[in-house]
Amino acid sequence: MFNLTFSKIKNFLNKVIDVLIPVVTVMLLLGIVFGPSAPVVGDIYTNVSSILAMLGEDGLLALVAIVIIIAYINKNKE
Repeated sequence: MFNLTFSKIKNFLNKVIDVLIPVVTVMLLLGIVFGPSAPVVGDIYTNVSSILAMLGEDGLLALVAIVIIIAYINKNKE
């Protein structure tokens, strides 16, 4: 009935990620511009800032982790 292979699942997830990364990026930028009190945008901004706070007290560790993740994503797209 379902002919699912690993490559089909991987392709689907890559397409989902290709859609979600720009959406989250825009939401974060809007959260920075309008602040955490903005509806929907502020919630995403608040969640990301709490995740960054958990990763590192001064945020340096979080910044390094984000740079590594972005480099990995960009490397896979080339």
